[in-house]
Amino acid sequence: MERVVTAELLDSDAGTPAEVAASLADLRSINRRFGGVSTTQAMIARVAHKTSLKSFSLLEVAAGAGDVPRMVQHGLQSRGIQLGITLLDRAYSHLNNGGRGAANGNRAVVGDALALPFHDSSFDLVSCNLFTHHLSPEEVVQFVNGGLRVCRIAVLINDLVRRRLHLAATYAGLPLFHSRITRHDAPASVRQAYTLNEMRDLLQRTRAASIEIERHYLYRMGVVVWKH
Repeated sequence: MERVVTAELLDSDAGTPAEVAASLADLRSINRRFGGVSTTQAMIARVAHKTSLKSFSLLEVAAGAGDVPRMVQHGLQSRGIQLGITLLDRAYSHLNNGGRGAANGNRAVVGDALALPFHDSSFDLVSCNLFTHHLSPEEVVQFVNGGLRVCRIAVLINDLVRRRLHLAATYAGLPLFHSRITRHDAPASVRQAYTLNEMRDLLQRTRAASIEIERHYLYRMGVVVWKH
């Protein structure tokens, strides 16, 4: 199955404020039920195990309203792992989530994921969820190198794995979504996602010290890109 680049509606907010809000709600459900939260949680637990640290500052890129890092934060508390979260998104409308706001006291910054507006080594971890499939191969390398500059420990990539069975499952699940934006964007995301081998090859071109890639629940990949 070849990678097919397709414009996604949520990228350009191509809908009414109500439709965008409904699509963001769909994304919260997808991440909660289909591997988004559990994949990021597993990666941070892996980093905690390897570093013996129990507290991390985390920059979540393309964060939207920050639902995934907040759910991860809550889940890791039972393991004694603490997260301090900063959210970054290109659009205030995503951070604000239709007026709901980026709650729970997390810092929220509007900025460019390919030119992160932070000093070197500002955060322990730089994380993203369902973001890298939006990027061209060259942009993936650029983003990861930028994340390695900004982080002290690792860049975490949580994204879809492109497979025919995944695409078929996505079409079967379209009736679960409330927004026409999601019904368009969900299969488009699978078509332009990377395979595990493609992602590994791309990351070999970055300044990473080492790379760990694992397959997670329901066609998710979890990638830990170590700085040192």
